Amino acid sequence: MKNFLKSIVAFMLALAARSVVRRYHPHIVMVTGSVGKTSTKDAVAAILSSRFLVRKSDKSFNSEFGVPFTILGVTNPWCDPFEWVAIIKSAFALLILPNHYPNMLVLEVGADRPGDLARILRMVTPEAVVVTRLPEISVHIEAYTTPEAVREEEFSPAHALSTHQPLIVCADDQYALDMAVRTPARIISYGTTNSATVRVTDCGFYESSEKVSGMQANVHMDNNQGELVVKGSVGSVQLLPTAAALAVASAYQISLPDALKALEEYEPPPGRGRLLEGENGSVIIDDSYNSSPAAAEEALATLKSFPHAKRRIAVLGDMLELGRYSVMEHERIGTLARTSADIVIAVGIRARTFAVAHGDAEVMQFESSQAAAEALPGLVREGDVILVKGSQSIRTERIVEALLAHPADAVRLVRQEKAWKRKM
Repeated sequence: MKNFLKSIVAFMLALAARSVVRRYHPHIVMVTGSVGKTSTKDAVAAILSSRFLVRKSDKSFNSEFGVPFTILGVTNPWCDPFEWVAIIKSAFALLILPNHYPNMLVLEVGADRPGDLARILRMVTPEAVVVTRLPEISVHIEAYTTPEAVREEEFSPAHALSTHQPLIVCADDQYALDMAVRTPARIISYGTTNSATVRVTDCGFYESSEKVSGMQANVHMDNNQGELVVKGSVGSVQLLPTAAALAVASAYQISLPDALKALEEYEPPPGRGRLLEGENGSVIIDDSYNSSPAAAEEALATLKSFPHAKRRIAVLGDMLELGRYSVMEHERIGTLARTSADIVIAVGIRARTFAVAHGDAEVMQFESSQAAAEALPGLVREGDVILVKGSQSIRTERIVEALLAHPADAVRLVRQEKAWKRKM
């Protein structure tokens, strides 16, 4: 009965969203891929806002519910019946009354199960698509028959593009490039390879007052060159969303200087490599939004290369929804962790594998994030750099909150809404 009611609500939302799009005819940029979608969506919206009246997906609302919420301009009502009534009223107002509707929608789309993106594409058709990256083993793979099936679904919005419409893909991702050439779209690439349309070089940590405060790189686009700085988060992966956004700028004929100026207002969303002050003079790399093998590998590379660290501590929770690849990938990430950090904190049942992985790092094990949060504040010392990462359901933001030097910084963490707090 619950699933039946959910399908009815989803159908009604899709119908309303499709009707709104048909009435107002906004430009639509769709962001898909396995990793980095939300950061990319935010960076794209920051640049396009210099030319258009933009509405973007809120947070990571990228499902058959989240996309209609964005189109209708409403927030997630969760289980509040009065909020659902307000959504119905908003939909009718958009369809019946004159409205100053955005002329650009930047929509993040994601798939948890086969067919998710097909349902979204029946609701709305993009005129430009950004494909982030399509790693070998992605999150949600347990719901699909093969890794190729995941990549095909995540790439599927690109097949909605007609001839010469822009398809923005990562030049460092061979899967995305190989799939892109099968479309009639105009391919614009971004990344670190020499062949990229938007190329980033000389990537490194950005420092101010002898402290790491972000990432920096040189960027080359349309025979122009500029400096790209992303403040507040670390990892070379934090530069790719802005490079993708610059590729979108190129598609919409926004110059590199104008695009870089627009990006001055951009900052990565919470839980994506965000730098925070920790207890006892430590530094926290808050990467607690979610985790997958590819994302964990990148985060550990950042921790390993982080400058001025006295000790490197990797707090890693279970990586969920990996199906038959779970044991293999936890063993691989465990070995990377034990060769990238001085101490590894394993959180969850699957993370127990880290204790038997190869490497010299000490391993401490905890059954839950709550248990780790109670124990870790007494462990950290001045000069420690602490990476915190885990799948959403592991709730590793609890660990970050316990390690904060300033409790007020908790508002900068992921999953701080009342609905999430009730799940504590």
